[in-house]
Amino acid sequence: MDIFSEKTILSVSRLTALLRGVLEENFEQLWVQGEVSNLSYPSSGHCYFTLKDAGAQLRCVMFKSAVKNLKFRLTDGMALICRGRISVYDQRGEYQLICEYLEPAGIGALQTAFVQLKEKLAGEGLFADAHKVSMPRFPRKIGVITSPTGAAIHDIINVLKRRFASLEVLLYPVRVQGEGAALEIARAIDDMNRMAEVDILLVGRGGGSLEDLWAFNEEVVARAVYRSKIPVISAVGHETDWTICDFVADLRAPTPSAAAELVIASAEDLRGQIDTLSHRLRRAIEILLMTRSSRLDALRRSLHDPRTMLGHLALRVDDLSGRLDMALHVAVSRRRDRFVHLYQALQHNDPHGRVESLRQQIMLLTVRAEGALDQRLEAVRQKFGDNAARLEVLSPLRTLARGYAIAARAGDGTVVTDAALLAIGEQLQLRLHRGLASCRVESVESGKT
Repeated sequence: MDIFSEKTILSVSRLTALLRGVLEENFEQLWVQGEVSNLSYPSSGHCYFTLKDAGAQLRCVMFKSAVKNLKFRLTDGMALICRGRISVYDQRGEYQLICEYLEPAGIGALQTAFVQLKEKLAGEGLFADAHKVSMPRFPRKIGVITSPTGAAIHDIINVLKRRFASLEVLLYPVRVQGEGAALEIARAIDDMNRMAEVDILLVGRGGGSLEDLWAFNEEVVARAVYRSKIPVISAVGHETDWTICDFVADLRAPTPSAAAELVIASAEDLRGQIDTLSHRLRRAIEILLMTRSSRLDALRRSLHDPRTMLGHLALRVDDLSGRLDMALHVAVSRRRDRFVHLYQALQHNDPHGRVESLRQQIMLLTVRAEGALDQRLEAVRQKFGDNAARLEVLSPLRTLARGYAIAARAGDGTVVTDAALLAIGEQLQLRLHRGLASCRVESVESGKT
């Protein structure tokens, strides 16, 4: 079919599929370099980002299976070299690079991963000196985690036999390079800690390339070394090789042979140290005995006859006894005189006489108070009678008794004192000497009083 015919009408899906086929057939494997931006890691585990330079940008995706093999962590702004193939994302009609391999531009992927992991673990404190412990001076059994067929284990055993033949060595065989080696090393460290049969753990291998030593740069090994309760010596590669395991371990040895020498001093060195210490100990004991002997002689010369000393002490006791008797006699005499003086003063100030005098004064004052109260009551009673008599004379009731009455309006009880204020027919209430009477005004006649 000629897709460029005027009569051929393509659907969007069909056209997109055709373009995808063209791109996938012609750009199956290619390398692209650019700068990372818009980086995202969704929950699916895939990785999405944009690769760009000064003139253009390219959408990229790396699927979960490939992301798991990355040795380093992507960040925005990182310069990358990507290997992959071009395809089309149908739903958006966008072409994209499906990445299968990534490496930082200008620096190897493993070196980048090494630097990133080192910075991460250093920030968490895994390299801190405060966490590191010292090696036991005289270990009884050494645990070695390495390959059973490599040169490292033979070097370690030869050195230990030469230096201290009776030292036990427990080998935990593991792979030291390749896929899964890091997990085996970490599991071996944890197993050795659970068994708790060795005093020191020696973890390492012989020299090699960065790729060969990479198992000792894995995070899982670093964390296993960090949580180990048994002191760990890291002996990986040659003196110039440094791994993450070296930074986390309690002690780093430049080579496996050097690690074996750090484990324990040689038997000859130990015997020499023992001879030196024995000589120093004998000399110190001799000096101490000489000093103590001289001190004993001096004390013996200064020691007097105990009978003479006892005689002096007996005289001292007699003297102190006499002085004590005299002091007690004087103290008792003073206390007796003081008691007599206080007793006489108490007799002179006997409270009974004072109480009797005060009682008589109270009785006299009571009699005077009762007389004054009676006089006061009589005066008040007389004044009350006089006032009652005057009130009786002025009482309006006496006026009513002579035939007078008090007129008040029936509605509000207002007393009426002027006939001019009354109206014909108005109801009045009259208060008499005894009782009340109601009346109505028939006529009003005003006049002067």
